[in-house]
Formats: sequence, structure tokens, C-alpha cells
Amino acid sequence: MSTGATVAIIVVIVIVIAVAAFSAVTARRRRLRQRFGPEYDRMVAGQQSQRKAEAELASRERRVRKLDIRPLTAAAHAEYTARWASIQERFVDQPASAVNEAQQLVTAVLKDRGYPTEGYDQILADLSVDHARILEHYRAAHSISESGAASTEDLRQAMIHYRTMFGDLLSDVADTQSPPAAAAATTPDGAAGAAAPRPGPPASVPGGEPDGETGATARQPPLPPNPIPPRPAARPATSGGPDHQVSKAEGGGGHGFRFPRI
Repeated sequence: MSTGATVAIIVVIVIVIAVAAFSAVTARRRRLRQRFGPEYDRMVAGQQSQRKAEAELASRERRVRKLDIRPLTAAAHAEYTARWASIQERFVDQPASAVNEAQQLVTAVLKDRGYPTEGYDQILADLSVDHARILEHYRAAHSISESGAASTEDLRQAMIHYRTMFGDLLSDVADTQSPPAAAAATTPDGAAGAAAPRPGPPASVPGGEPDGETGATARQPPLPPNPIPPRPAARPATSGGPDHQVSKAEGGGGHGFRFPRI
């Protein structure tokens, strides 16, 4: 083989390797952008280097893969939902205390799901892998909670931020339904070859989506109560009138909340 042919082969190999490496880097970058969303851009701006930012995000993925992250059981989901409803009701008369309890409840859910809860920055890093979209809500709520001089409106905003985070963490519930008893269809019951009765359509669940033409609805996990409603517009004071007004909760939940005059 001539020297020219050898050089040509080497050049082709180098080009193929370079193209493969560039494709791998591009695919990795696209995947990290899709997974981390705004957190990707935030990390790049903070590190001032795209390569360092991507290395940090990949390190977060490896760390979270080693954690025992698990969905909530149906019983835990129901318990946390009830506790949130109780905290939200207490916001009317004790807003600062309610926000503090909301922060503690979110921490309890994180711990129950398998996330380490030591260190605010580490919590953010771990959550960014699978819950990147709620990080800004967590940052905002944490900032208000730690300010020590928040107004009633600030506390209301903190409750809304915590509720968004709370709802996202509760969206993953373990499937506790038993698998269909397939053996019943193959085991004779009395006469040989008797088939198991065919189940009818599932019962309709209020609030679900239509399932085909049967009109039945798919079962959905219960959502937490609606967030705290915005403070009603000020009205002229009238003698003997109430100093609190009741308004509908955001989202049309039908629950009324009163806010102290500020």
C-alpha cells in the first residue's frame, strides 16, 4: 500500500471519529437541556462554561440514580393531602405559622419519597434531576420563609409556591392495584374449560376524562386542595359590616377563605 493511500485512510478515520464525538456531545447537550430546562441555562450562566455546567448536571444524574427515590403509597398520599388542607385553612388566622408548617410538610414528603433533606443547596440539586420545573417555586418560597419580615401578601405567595411544589411531589403515586387474576381464565371451575366471566366497564369516577365511547372515566389520583386565593379588593368600610370577605379559592374549588385586612 502506497504512502498516499495510508494517509488517506488515516484522515478518513480521524474524520469519522471527530464526527462521532461531535454527535455524542450534541446528543448529550440536547438531552440535558430537555431534562433540566431552565436549570440548564442557570447552571451555564453560573459556571460561565457550558462544559463545566454539563459535567455538574451529569454528576447530579449519577447521584440521584444511586438514591432510593420512590413514589408515595396511596395511604401516604391521602394523609399528606389532608394535612395540607388543614394547614391551608389555618393560613387565614395564622399565616406565618401556616407557611412554616407548609415548609415542614414539603420536607416530610421529600424524605418519604427518599430524597435527602440535609442542606438547601443539595435539595435543589437533587430535585433538579426529576423536578426541575418546580425549583423556582421552591427558591421563592424558601426565600420568603427565611426573610423573617414577610407581609401577609408575601406569605400568601409563599403558600402558593409551596402548594405547586407539594402538588408536583404528590403526583407520583405507587400503583397498589392487584394484577388481573389470569389463572382464573385457564383453570376449570366445575365443567372443564369454563372461562372466567368477562368484567364489565369500569365505574365512572368524577373528575376523570372520558374513556372511549363507554362514557367511563379513568381513575385519577386526588389532587391537593386549591391554592390560597388572591387578597380581595378593598371595599369601603360600613358600620356594623364584616371586616373580612369570603372569596372562592383559585381553581374553582368552592372553598372560601378569609384574609386579614392589611
